[in-house]
Amino acid sequence: MTIEYVTLGLYFLMLIGLGVALSRLNKNVSDFVRGGAQATWWLAGASMLMAGISAFTFTGNASAAFEAGPSMMTIYIANCVAYAISALFLGAWLRQTRAYTVVDVIRARFGLSAEQFSGYTMLMLNPIAAAIQLWALAVFASSVFGFALGETIVGIGIIVIIYSTIGGRWAIMATDFAQSLILLAVTILVAVLALAKIGGVSEFLSYFSDPRFAQDFRFVKEAGQFPGDRFTLKWIIVIFFMQLYVQINMNNASRFLSLKDGREASRASWFAFVLMALGSIIWFIPPMVARFLYEGEVLALNVSNPSEASYAFIAMKLLPNGMMGVMIAAMFAATISSMDTGVNNQVGIVVRNIIPRLLSAFGRKPLTDKGELFLCKVVTVILGLMIINFSLIMAGQGAVALFDAYLVIASVIGIPLGFPMLTGLYIRRMPKSSYFTIFAFCLLPSLYSFYDAWAHGTEWTIQDRALWCFVFGLFGTLVSMAQWKRTRPEARASIDRFFEVMLTPVDYLKEIGASMDFRQLVIMGNTACITGAVLCLLLLVPNPWTARVGILFVAGFILCTGLLLRYGAKVEKRKQQALAKENKA
Repeated sequence: MTIEYVTLGLYFLMLIGLGVALSRLNKNVSDFVRGGAQATWWLAGASMLMAGISAFTFTGNASAAFEAGPSMMTIYIANCVAYAISALFLGAWLRQTRAYTVVDVIRARFGLSAEQFSGYTMLMLNPIAAAIQLWALAVFASSVFGFALGETIVGIGIIVIIYSTIGGRWAIMATDFAQSLILLAVTILVAVLALAKIGGVSEFLSYFSDPRFAQDFRFVKEAGQFPGDRFTLKWIIVIFFMQLYVQINMNNASRFLSLKDGREASRASWFAFVLMALGSIIWFIPPMVARFLYEGEVLALNVSNPSEASYAFIAMKLLPNGMMGVMIAAMFAATISSMDTGVNNQVGIVVRNIIPRLLSAFGRKPLTDKGELFLCKVVTVILGLMIINFSLIMAGQGAVALFDAYLVIASVIGIPLGFPMLTGLYIRRMPKSSYFTIFAFCLLPSLYSFYDAWAHGTEWTIQDRALWCFVFGLFGTLVSMAQWKRTRPEARASIDRFFEVMLTPVDYLKEIGASMDFRQLVIMGNTACITGAVLCLLLLVPNPWTARVGILFVAGFILCTGLLLRYGAKVEKRKQQALAKENKA
């Protein structure tokens, strides 16, 4: 186990070092919260993938795969569809809003009141979502290393605070890219080893017809088979559209605001689509193999929800000596990227959208660029401490499983908040007040579900609550559209300007200026080469030759990617030199 701790320690040092190096690029709020809108497609695309997953993928969702087979892949199919929609048009639209934060987009479409309401609401709710991510990671790490869950949450949370405070958006995207290389390489290895252990793809598929598993591993389950009627046809349809709609509204603008222009946003989305499709295949083979081969051992684990440790269990069984530390580091990194991105987005909202309004209300002068950067770091620390506290509270109760906790929050709060951001993006003929109209209609079923449970003891399923929120949201949208005729001409002109700007392509040279492509290629190429070379040292750890082949695959995958990026840097340098000669001539 010592080699695992050494591997983990070196990995953390690499991430922190990369964050420190890139933090020097942060000169103002634009740099800190959107990377100065200078990111390339491959860097931002990897960051999109990493922001969309976390240790929850390998705990809560792995638990669902262990118990119910492929049904939970509904969520990841929806993610892939969302990335495809973003690649076709949505990513370009959102980048072309020219916003710094998602709340900037909300203000441009719905007005100042909606900006402030959404900003404060996100400030209250987003730390809870991040706390679930931290909770999921702590479950994974504690099941592998045997740490107490609470101590793991505090320890990991402190590291997240340090890392988040050091880095801005540049550091987040750079570390996300490095993390994605390691995560993909290691999880591909685990999937291949799991298939080899069970006897190949055909043998793996044969277990789906085994009488011991056939009922649980059907894609569509019978009502009552799982608690809350999970994985039924109704659940699958509602969860698919719930996940899809969360991904294709203006609330996700932040993932595109860092990119150079609409074309880069489209490319980044296609890249994230390919990575997510690959991940959807390889991430859930191991927990299903764990169910087929090691069900008794997994259920005997001394953790509150043993199935949530199924991925960790089989990874420990199959990975070569020294690689488990890399696996834990990859899980840690996945959660950091998801949490750090969320925290960074929230920091941008506080510093750009909330604090300036408060300063103006009290007659104070705006902050300088230096003051805003300092405030970004202070807010990051405060949010990090809030996340640790919420995560400890969640871990202290055992009534709600991770998989259900995520979906409950998404259905109770996420749908009412997101519905106006969806319809307001695609429907022009709605007044600015439609934000609050649609939100109020959507919230009614959520509120009634709690009253129904308190007054009559009726427990609503996640899919029932989500379905009624959708129905009421659509009704609220129709009411809002009917109000368009009474909208004042100046308000209509403001809404028309929003859509005009959103549909106008970005002229990068005029609006942003100097390119950062070469620097991104050099930094990430060097980082990948160093990481791959260091991982090659694991070949010295005592292992069978077959295990060393697995280590060589992971190290070689990362090293070859680094060499490819370095080659790309040379091509970009020649391109820039040729362009400079043309300009002189």
